[in-house]
Amino acid sequence: MKALPIESSGHSAAVGSRLRNHRRRSHMTIDQLASAAGLTKGFVSRVERDMTSPSVDSLVRMCQVLRIDVGELFAGPTDVELVRLGDAPHVDLGGRGIEEQLVTPTAQRKVQVIRARVAAGGRGEDAMYSMDCETEVLHLISGRFRLHVPDRTYDLEAGDTVTFPGSEPHTWENPGAEDAVLLWILAS
Repeated sequence: MKALPIESSGHSAAVGSRLRNHRRRSHMTIDQLASAAGLTKGFVSRVERDMTSPSVDSLVRMCQVLRIDVGELFAGPTDVELVRLGDAPHVDLGGRGIEEQLVTPTAQRKVQVIRARVAAGGRGEDAMYSMDCETEVLHLISGRFRLHVPDRTYDLEAGDTVTFPGSEPHTWENPGAEDAVLLWILAS
């Protein structure tokens, strides 16, 4: 069984896990990092698990091997942004009986998540349309939902997810007697 990671309350916990993440992204083993930095495998392992604190010299050597600045290990989470549902802007991508909110930051372009509430009988455009994204994911949280693509119809129930290319023409409807709540995820 794999040991559960236990983090201490100081910065060293973040440093160890961040160091490990950089090593893994470099497709490097602990042994390879240790050897290239002139350290022991056990020492690097203990640093990554926050069981020991490295000296400045050891930390600099590991960062040089990983080709990262030491400061990256201490940087705060600058890419984390919270969007509360009550503050999420309303958007209108077309259709009838639908209320849509953009629940990802408005500046985010790689992934956009739209939370929609579709009234019973609500429907998309009569003509099929496609989105300007690479991949589209539809996840139904509650209610019923029907997705139409050329030559096929998908009847979704709560918990179902369907994934398709953003270029795939489609339209939709809520055939149920109650509101449907869903997430549209648009990924570039």
